[in-house]
Amino acid sequence: MTTIFDGTDLDHWEVPEGNVWWSIDSGALWAKSDPDKKGSILWTKKKYRNFVVQMDFKFGQGTVDSGIFMRGDDEKNPQVQIGESGSLKRDMTGSPYVPKQGYPVEAEGIAELLKMQDWNTIRAVAVDNTYKVWLNGVEVMTYTLEDANLEGPIGIQLHPNRDMSIQFKNISVAEL
Repeated sequence: MTTIFDGTDLDHWEVPEGNVWWSIDSGALWAKSDPDKKGSILWTKKKYRNFVVQMDFKFGQGTVDSGIFMRGDDEKNPQVQIGESGSLKRDMTGSPYVPKQGYPVEAEGIAELLKMQDWNTIRAVAVDNTYKVWLNGVEVMTYTLEDANLEGPIGIQLHPNRDMSIQFKNISVAEL
């Protein structure tokens, strides 16, 4: 695994122009909504084909709606949800969200595994068009997306139209 966020800088990431959403404090990457609730995606500078990405996250204030984009943000790329789905109004952590399709499968056992007031570890793997997710060391989801995009950057989402914050740390990736 190669560290792509070590708590000190965003050298491996494309920081959005006019950044007011992403900051580093006490070794953690904070994502916080702006007053206009525009939202933001922090993308890796590098594109990946087959990979595993792992990070720790901790819910902050508000209704957290975040996730990990696996190679892009359109209907050919699932996002691994972290927090509450805006459309379903319930926690869908670990489940894939695919634009124009919604949630094709739901991660299993999340209620028992998710620590709402503490750090959690999420691991997501993309091999060809199959995606797997582990939460706190337990496999919770496998999904195959037909016609998936097989190369692209990894993104971390701060969902628009939310007043929220979330922290991330120990972000690493390995190409498979």
